[in-house]
Amino acid sequence: LSLVFAGVLLGACQSEQPAMLEAEPPPAATEPAQADPTAALHTLFDQAWERRLRQSPTLATYLGDERHDAHWDDNSEAAWAQRHAADRQALEQLGGIDRQALSAADQLNYDLFRHQLQLAVEGQVFRQHLLPVNQLSGVQTLHQILEVMRFDDLKDYENWLARLQGLGAHIDQTIALMRRGMDEGRIYPRAVMRRLPAQIDRQLVSRARRSPYYKPFESFPDDIPEPVQQQFAIAGESMITDVVIPAYRRLKDFFENEYLPATPLTVGLSERPNGAAHYQYLVRYHTTTELSADEIHRIGLDEVKRIRAQMEAVRERAEYAGDLNAFIRYLNRSRRFFYRNDQELVDGYRIITKRIDPELPRLFGTLPRTPYGIRAMPKISNKDAPSAYYYPPAADGSRAGYFYANTYKADQRPRWEMEALAAHEAVPGHHLQLALQQEMGELPEFRRNSHAYTAFVEGWGLYAESLGEDLGLYQSPYSKFGQLNFEMWRAIRLVVDTGLHSKGWSRQRAIDFFKANTGKSDLEIANEVDRYIVWPGQALAYKIGELRIKALRNRAQEALADDFDIRAFHDVVLGSGAVPLDVLETLVEQWIAESQPEPSEAPQAGSDTPDNEQVAPAA
Repeated sequence: LSLVFAGVLLGACQSEQPAMLEAEPPPAATEPAQADPTAALHTLFDQAWERRLRQSPTLATYLGDERHDAHWDDNSEAAWAQRHAADRQALEQLGGIDRQALSAADQLNYDLFRHQLQLAVEGQVFRQHLLPVNQLSGVQTLHQILEVMRFDDLKDYENWLARLQGLGAHIDQTIALMRRGMDEGRIYPRAVMRRLPAQIDRQLVSRARRSPYYKPFESFPDDIPEPVQQQFAIAGESMITDVVIPAYRRLKDFFENEYLPATPLTVGLSERPNGAAHYQYLVRYHTTTELSADEIHRIGLDEVKRIRAQMEAVRERAEYAGDLNAFIRYLNRSRRFFYRNDQELVDGYRIITKRIDPELPRLFGTLPRTPYGIRAMPKISNKDAPSAYYYPPAADGSRAGYFYANTYKADQRPRWEMEALAAHEAVPGHHLQLALQQEMGELPEFRRNSHAYTAFVEGWGLYAESLGEDLGLYQSPYSKFGQLNFEMWRAIRLVVDTGLHSKGWSRQRAIDFFKANTGKSDLEIANEVDRYIVWPGQALAYKIGELRIKALRNRAQEALADDFDIRAFHDVVLGSGAVPLDVLETLVEQWIAESQPEPSEAPQAGSDTPDNEQVAPAA
C-alpha cells in the first residue's frame, strides 16, 4: 500500500514545545576501509533504518513501533534538507564497503540498498516534498493513524495527547512547504485540488467530541481508573478545541484564499518544472524498468485490445444478447448484483476470503503465520478513496494485516467485482506477500518492512487475481467478467497515465477512454483518474509487474514441462521479498536451472527456447 506515518499527562498538555521530533544532523561518514565488510554493511543498514523511523514517527507507528508515538514527522524545509544529506552520506558510506567480500545474500542486500539510495538521491532534484497534500493523503487525513495505534495503557493516551498538541505546528510546517511549492511552480492541478476544501471541512467540527481525533477518549481499558479517564477526556477535548480545530481553520484559509487560486488548469506532470524528466524518473522508479512512456502506452493499447476480446467471450458465455457496452450497463444497473448496505458489503468480502483460505496450500508451499482481517474504510475519508486498500501487519506481529473495503455508496458497488478485489488486497495478494516478507527474519529491516518496488508488490497483487479460478473463484460468468474488468482497469492505466503525463491528455479525455473500455462506475473512474494525476507513474506498476511474473511463469513451464511445480514457483517469486523485476528474473532463472533434469535426461539440441532468450517486460 499507499501511504506514509511521550511524556506524562500534564507534561504533554503544558509543554510549549511542539510534539514533533527535531531534525538531526546526518551521521558523519565512516572511513571507507572496513575490517569486517559484513559487520559494516549491517551497521549501516541498522543506522539508516533507525534514522528513517526517527525522521518519520508516523511510519514507525504504522509498523507497530511505538517508540515515537508522541511525535509527527518534522516537515520543515531544514528537516528535508537534512534527510537528503543523510541519504547522500549513506550512499557514500556504502561505497566504502567491499562488495566482493560479502556473501551472495549480502551482495543482494548491498545492491538493493544501493538501488534505493541512488533512486532517492536522484529524485531529490524534483523536490516532491513541496507537494505534501492531495486528495488521497496529507494533514487533512492524519486521523487515519488511529486505525493502527494501540490504546492499551496510560502511555498510549499520553502519546496521543502529545500528538494532538503537536498537530498545529505540523500543519503550519505543511502550509510553509505548500507556499514554497507555489513559489517554485510545484503544485497539483485544480481539477483534483478542488476536492480538498470538503475534506478539510470534515475536520472543522462544531464540538470537539465530534472530531475523529477524539475517538480514543470514547473508551478506555478497564484498568484505567474512572477519574483518570475523565482527565484524559477533558484534556483531549481541550486540545482539539484549542489546537486541532484552529490549525485546520488556518489550513482552510490558506488553501482557499492562496493555494487553490494558484493551482494550474493543466493536469499533466509534463506541464510542471522539469516535468518530462520527473515523469520518466517516476516511470523507472515504479516499474523498475527502462521502458519509455511511449513503449508503455503501446503495451497498454495492446492489452486493452486483448482483454476486450476475452470480455466479449464472457458476455457470450453469459448468453447476453446485446453488445459488450450493453452488457456492462446491465451489470451496473441490475439490483441483483448489489448489496443493500455497508455491513452486507463487508460481510460479503469476509465470506469470499474465508472460501479462499483453505485452498491456498494447493498453490503455495509457504504461507504466512500472521492473520488478516477485513474492515470498512473510515467514513470521513472514503468518498475520495479507491475501492479498497490494505494495511500490512505490525512488524512485531502485534497487529494483524487489514483489508479495508470502501463502503461509500455501498449499494452502487457491484458484487461481481468483489472476488477479484479480495484476491488482490488480501489473499493470495497483498496480505500473503507482505506478511511473508515481514516474517523473513534473515532480511535486514529495510527489506522486511519496505514497500519499495511497486512493480513487484502491485504486480503480484494483480497476478494474484489471475489465480482465482485455481482457488474456486470466478465460477459464474459475472465474477469472471469482474476479474477481467479489473485486469482491463490496470491495462487502461498504462494508456491513461502516460497519456496524462507525457502526451498532453486532458482529464476528460482520460475519463472518456476509461468509460469506453471498462465497467467501472462514473464515481470510481473519476476517483481513479484523479489518483493518476497526483501519483504519476504509480499506476503503471501493476500491469508491468504482472506481465513480467506471468512471462517468467511461462518460461518456467516451458523449460521444466512435467517437472514444473506451481507451489515451488510461487515460493521462489515470494521467497526474497519485494525486489526489482530484473532481480526477480535472475532469481527465477536460477531456480529453473537448478530444477532442470540431469544432463542425460535433458532435451536434445534443437530446443525451441535459446539459452540467451530474455523475458520481455510485456510478454
